[in-house]
Amino acid sequence: MANVTIWHNPRCSKSRNSLALLEEKGIEAEVVKYLDTPPTKEALRTLLSQLGISAKELMRTKEDAYKVLGLKDVDDEEKLIAAMVENPKLIERPIVIKDGKAVIGRPIENVIELLD
Repeated sequence: MANVTIWHNPRCSKSRNSLALLEEKGIEAEVVKYLDTPPTKEALRTLLSQLGISAKELMRTKEDAYKVLGLKDVDDEEKLIAAMVENPKLIERPIVIKDGKAVIGRPIENVIELLD
């Protein structure tokens, strides 16, 4: 089985559901609790490449930090990445990575498609 990693927030039901799906399929995933151990800028750049999206698309725009930091009108990728490193709550979740490809597990069908 390929190496699988999940960026996980145990307080998030969608994240718990994705982790449960991996367990049901017998996949021993590396669990990264990104709120406890925030990613580096380089890790986020790699993740964005694997997802094939921009930094803005990876952000949780309803988080207080998004509004407080005034990120709505920021388009600079490096500034957005730096904001996510400093405020990992801004990172959408869960994220499942397999074979160099990644998906955001909203909806969970994204994870199912990645695993198949």
